[in-house]
Amino acid sequence: MPVRPAIALSVAVAALLLLAAAPTATADPYETVTVDPAGSIAADGTVTLSGTYRCLGNSGPVFVSSSVGQKSPSVRHGIGGTQAVCDGAEHRWENTGKPSPGALEPGAAQVEATVMELAPQGGLPLPRFHASRQQDVTLTEG
Repeated sequence: MPVRPAIALSVAVAALLLLAAAPTATADPYETVTVDPAGSIAADGTVTLSGTYRCLGNSGPVFVSSSVGQKSPSVRHGIGGTQAVCDGAEHRWENTGKPSPGALEPGAAQVEATVMELAPQGGLPLPRFHASRQQDVTLTEG
């Protein structure tokens, strides 16, 4: 086996072993994320999604990420990310992004929003999920 593929394989296996060894974190029931029932899509293709979130307790940076799918259930487009404050209070989030031209259009879409922390564990930042939600929305021209 050539050296580069062997190194890449070794790194991938090591990463999987680290993730498997990490404690499984589940969201606490009071931690939530919502998605507003309507998002907007501008004439240039820029999509804006929004909602609320609530989280409490973190040791690393926390973000609200969002993605949207429309034409194919297996294709999702990342729509920005917002830094979150995990103080137990409800906060608004709004993410904006511009997928490839023609990827999305006004109408029904499926959005997933996730509140995720990059928690330091053993010197590596590993994901800790605070909340996640999938919801059908309508993208309106805006």
